[in-house]
Amino acid sequence: MVLARTLVQHCRALTADIDHLLDEITSLVEKRAPSLLAISGCGPLTAAKILGETAGADRFHSKDAYARHTGTAPLPVWSSNRARHRLSRTGNRQLNAALHRIALTQAHWHPKARAMLARRKAAGDGGLEALRILKRRLSDVVYRAMINDAQALAPAPA
Repeated sequence: MVLARTLVQHCRALTADIDHLLDEITSLVEKRAPSLLAISGCGPLTAAKILGETAGADRFHSKDAYARHTGTAPLPVWSSNRARHRLSRTGNRQLNAALHRIALTQAHWHPKARAMLARRKAAGDGGLEALRILKRRLSDVVYRAMINDAQALAPAPA
């Protein structure tokens, strides 16, 4: 009985610590990347992960370079006469996982993403192929949001 009570108290203390850290991360991300938080499916923890793993979007010369870094840039496959693309296994896997979480959330709840996935599936793409395309588009959206946030935070020239 005492052991159970101690474990419950420990769990409550850990939950309070987690809530405090989440509040702190949320306030920091709201200041640094409000455009990133505005993306449907991107919460404070995912936004913080993207910011930390990207380490400055301005170091990439284009959205395509950023997509290559995240592992969402398509790789062409020539196994037959049909031109196809496959998922890249390279790039920052943590960023790729963050984009994947956003894509899955949008695939379930965001009307435009659902319509795009349905359109791709009707055109003959499989579910994973359509999700790969959504992740690539999300990579562009995330890159643009981070660039906009960086420009908004930059000091005005004197």
